[in-house]
Amino acid sequence: MTNAKVRKKIIVLGGDGFCGWPTSLRLSGLGHEVIIIDNLSRRRIDEECGTNSLTPIQSIDVRLRAWEEVSGNRIRFYRIDIAEEYDRLLSAIREEKPDVIIHFAEQRSAPYSMKSSLLKRYTVNNNIKATHHVLCAIVESGLDIHLIHLGTMGVYGYGSAGIRIPEGYLDIEVKTDNGDRVNQQILYPTNPGSIYHMTKSLDQLLFHYYNKNDRLRITDLHQGIVWGTNTPETQADERLINRFDYDGDYGTVLNRFLMQGAVGHPITVHGTGGQTRAFIHIQDTVRCLELAVDHPPELGERVLIMNQMTETRRVIDLAQVVSRLTGSEIAFVPNPRKEAAENELHVDNSHFISKGLVPVTLNEGLMMEVSEIAKKYAYRTDYSKIPAMSTWTKEQRPGNVHPLYADYCI
Repeated sequence: MTNAKVRKKIIVLGGDGFCGWPTSLRLSGLGHEVIIIDNLSRRRIDEECGTNSLTPIQSIDVRLRAWEEVSGNRIRFYRIDIAEEYDRLLSAIREEKPDVIIHFAEQRSAPYSMKSSLLKRYTVNNNIKATHHVLCAIVESGLDIHLIHLGTMGVYGYGSAGIRIPEGYLDIEVKTDNGDRVNQQILYPTNPGSIYHMTKSLDQLLFHYYNKNDRLRITDLHQGIVWGTNTPETQADERLINRFDYDGDYGTVLNRFLMQGAVGHPITVHGTGGQTRAFIHIQDTVRCLELAVDHPPELGERVLIMNQMTETRRVIDLAQVVSRLTGSEIAFVPNPRKEAAENELHVDNSHFISKGLVPVTLNEGLMMEVSEIAKKYAYRTDYSKIPAMSTWTKEQRPGNVHPLYADYCI
């Protein structure tokens, strides 16, 4: 239990989501007072896309009641669309006077953000307005609030130019007109690969400005691809189970592979599978948020940027591991994304390691745990939702297992 002297009041924006829900439970279980603000848009998107979590998700009311029964801790809930209801957001912040706001409340899928002009505009409007409203509300409230934002490693693209991607800032040398050389430090350049990633890049500039102009205390977490589904808290009761997205829009790559293997579907590798990605288990996501809450930047310090990932792997290597574990074949399908066929990726994550993170690395035990969850709920699978059908441009093709590509299965 957290010492009473450091017990904090924490508002979790987007606390009903894949990362927000287990984070809310962990912080509540540690003794913090947790309040969720969410407009439940992720549930609406399921309805819109005709899909659902592979695991059965209870209503937010049932979830919160179950948590109170299991833990004895109460999490309160406000239903607010923070991108559209600024006055209600500001009122909630003024009333609650939180020590910390954790911001998960953005549309988080790259494929979904690329599906249509409508959804590109929705993603930009929702994500940027949500972030800016939070910043404006903190300033207008006059409160000293530590803002923690869940960003993405994808703001940097998927190439490291032969160097380890630093944690936010890059040392450079500039040659002046008179020939002098001046050392400077700049934000590491972004290279977003989708509309979703672009909004996270714009978030970074908003944080930089409000930190400089209004001295807001901000931590920006650039997270890798999350895999796994449950934490100890979400396993405490069936009603607390976390999301398991497997569809082509919201399912993360390793979870998709494990689900495909569990239900006997070919493991769909986009292109050659030579793409290298950064990964983190959901348990480490929650642990990193806990560490970020415990280690805020000092008032007046610049934005604290930390790379929230534990390891990098090539997609094809992951597919081969899952194939060995499940016996499913690998199907090489067209890559619906506009990206390099292969890339290297080297990332610095020393901030979290120095703060005490002991990484949960990819291992067969945890991978089989995810596979067993997929088998348990396989009856809920809609096989038509498994392929990644959203394409980045007219030149790309959907990542579907088509008879034309059957010869490319191994």
